[in-house]
Amino acid sequence: MQQITRAGEPLDVAGTLPAKDQAAPEMTLTNTELQDVTLATYAGKRKVLNIIPSVDTPTCAMSTRRFNELASNLADTVVLVVSADLPFAAKRFCGAEGLDNVETLSTFRHPEFREVWGVALCNNSMEGLCARAVVVLDADNRVLHSELVSELKNEPDYDAALAVLS
Repeated sequence: MQQITRAGEPLDVAGTLPAKDQAAPEMTLTNTELQDVTLATYAGKRKVLNIIPSVDTPTCAMSTRRFNELASNLADTVVLVVSADLPFAAKRFCGAEGLDNVETLSTFRHPEFREVWGVALCNNSMEGLCARAVVVLDADNRVLHSELVSELKNEPDYDAALAVLS
């Protein structure tokens, strides 16, 4: 079990975040059209997984906006924003914000993603949500970069995540 903090208070995180040079674990998530997608859905593309608790929190909204901005400059790359948010809420948020360079995916049908990918908040009031993390995959789904953000209110290291794609 890993730990992060939320305003200095410890939070347990179950599972292990995929590490650099590992093959990414399989995943099934639900998109805004209520279709299940897997890594194979994005075959041949590099993937940036911006894993967040909810787009309805300030830091999550900021990181989604920032990755949307940065994604416009990334060739052959898809930015996937993963949360426990319902697809309807994520679609509404992106529509209201004019975000069209990211794709939102939900764990609501596939909660196993959280533990398999090492982001399952547990044993606390945030249980059922994802910890904040960024995992960058190459086109063959090998991990180029991974970061479990140690303080939930902090943004990820965008520069480190995107440096592996240049």
